Amino acid sequence: MNFTIVLNLVGAVLIIASAFMLVPLIASFSSGGEDLPALGISFLLSFFSGLILYFITERREKIELRHREGFTVVTLAWVAIAFFGSLPYMFSGVCQSFTNAYFESMAGFTTTGASVLSNLEDMPKGILLWRSLTQWMGGMGIIVFSLAILPMLGVGGMQLFKAEVPEIGVEKLRPRIVDMAKSLWYIYAGLTMVLALLLFTAGMTVYDAFSHAFTTMATGGFSTKSASVAYFESVSVDYIITVFMFLAGVNFSLYFYALRGNISRFAKSSEFRFYCSVVFTGIAIVTLNIMRNNDYSFLEALRYSSFQVVSIITTTGFATADYEGWSAFAQVFLLSLMFYGGMVGSTGGGMKQVRIMLMLKQAYREMYQLIHPHALTALKLDEKNVAKETLGGIWGFLFLFILICVIATLLMTALGVDIITSASTVISAMANVGPALGDAGPAENYSTIPAAGKWMLAFCMLTGRLEIYTVILLFVPRFWKK
Repeated sequence: MNFTIVLNLVGAVLIIASAFMLVPLIASFSSGGEDLPALGISFLLSFFSGLILYFITERREKIELRHREGFTVVTLAWVAIAFFGSLPYMFSGVCQSFTNAYFESMAGFTTTGASVLSNLEDMPKGILLWRSLTQWMGGMGIIVFSLAILPMLGVGGMQLFKAEVPEIGVEKLRPRIVDMAKSLWYIYAGLTMVLALLLFTAGMTVYDAFSHAFTTMATGGFSTKSASVAYFESVSVDYIITVFMFLAGVNFSLYFYALRGNISRFAKSSEFRFYCSVVFTGIAIVTLNIMRNNDYSFLEALRYSSFQVVSIITTTGFATADYEGWSAFAQVFLLSLMFYGGMVGSTGGGMKQVRIMLMLKQAYREMYQLIHPHALTALKLDEKNVAKETLGGIWGFLFLFILICVIATLLMTALGVDIITSASTVISAMANVGPALGDAGPAENYSTIPAAGKWMLAFCMLTGRLEIYTVILLFVPRFWKK
């Protein structure tokens, strides 16, 4: 393990992350915000820490990353930016403890949307803007951003990209990895600007429009209002955000090809068709259920169900209704949708649609072969055979996902948290959703969770965001051996 390269790149990522802190710093300065000193000190500490780390480990020869260094850089970079991202919360007094500040920061960068803050309307706007920006940065991935502007990574940048973005279903976009990363960020930023403009025309202020655009495209779910999107009581805002949450859950490589005239990629993508079927089926089921049990009209039920289903499936976590007031079936159904997540290559969390789809295909193939034991069958994705190694990786991912959820839930209950809150918060953290059930429902927050539980959930957020293997590998002794 070449720790010099690892620390050098972590320092570079910190410099990039600190640059984003200038946005709320300038906003606070222009409005005379009371959070200006907190943001200024946090920026200086983040920038110079990254700068010092980068230059004391600088090497003149070409940097070439191996897989081990790539995985280590990604994990350590996320831990580091979450630490420095927590400083504004600490210095401004918004969070009274480091645990709460780190939890809020990790929830931001992992786009989880779990929060310990309340009375958001009374908080400094600079801090809330930073809170939204952490999700926007984490949405497409700070490492992918690093690839876009740090050509020094060269070929080795592919190791970072593999650690940041799951390999299954990610198409090899040409020509180079750096050019690809730039294109993805241009698309991401462009959609964010369009969304902000639409929200502004729908009645939001410029500040609220950009804050919600940042967290919608990141499928993060942080809002500037304690009541989330429900605060605006606007049908147009609800539907605009619903559409863009759906778009954020789509594989961004499809947009890449569409902009180059190959829009047929959407129709050819079996994962996209599966994603659409899951979303629209979920909306239909919840709409009918809440019409029957909650006395909604059809249009009201469609509005609330479509928003909440898309919010949960894409792991955004926004809320326009307190779904804990819905039927038990609707609540459990929404909880189950947390597992799906967005498509591979999207900003959504969860297990990813393609994994669920391939597991269903594999289960069907196993049953088919029990009926026809001599039949030769192949499992295909977009007319291409899926390798056994890929399927093995999916089943391994599923096992680790469930195992971590079970262990973390048991540990949460050992801390005195009730079973509903324990299970739902762990699943929500692993899937990077945010709102859960029980004491952490859509109308509450995570402030009542014990400190040890918050650290556990922060670990679950990081593990889920980095596709489990990236983090868990660091705990395998063999990973560190030559």
